Amino acid sequence: MEAKSSRIIVFGAGGRVGRAAVAEARRRGHEVTTTRRADGDVTDPAVVARLAAGHDAAIVAVYDPGARPGDFFPAVARALAEGLPAAGVKRLVSVGLASVLPTASGDALMDTPGYPQEWREFYLGHGAGTEALRAAAPEVLDWAVLSPAGDFDHEGEPSGGYALAPAVADSRITPGDFARALLDEVDIPTLHGTHAGVTVV
Repeated sequence: MEAKSSRIIVFGAGGRVGRAAVAEARRRGHEVTTTRRADGDVTDPAVVARLAAGHDAAIVAVYDPGARPGDFFPAVARALAEGLPAAGVKRLVSVGLASVLPTASGDALMDTPGYPQEWREFYLGHGAGTEALRAAAPEVLDWAVLSPAGDFDHEGEPSGGYALAPAVADSRITPGDFARALLDEVDIPTLHGTHAGVTVV
């Protein structure tokens, strides 16, 4: 996809997905600002607004291992919903979790037989973050949440292709291919106010 060069801020740029998003954005000729935990508290709307000022879009791939997921992800969502519009940012693409996505049968992936339950608190926290964003985001903030349809493949080579898909436990996608989906949704948005899964093709 071709689009004009934009100024993009990537929250959580130190993680594997964040690094892939930064690389893909720069490959497309965008001006990129990277932020990490040391740059400020992403649960604080004033910090979000300060960091995001002057940007056209935000990609968010944050995680705090020291915080309760049920507190952290909704707090991030509310801070983004307030801080990004205050900074004039109109497009948000956030990285979600497949566990809360519906499968083809309509059941959430985390509720399917055999799915690991030891991280259920994390799954629910991520889902609560998306719901908080849905509730708090004003109309001026055009947002979407993308996640792997299953999980990441951190060892494979990118194929260069992807497709939107319902949750499937054994689906895998590389961070590089996933980053293409993130940047496509920044460049030419097709998803609005929803969470979608991405799989490799």
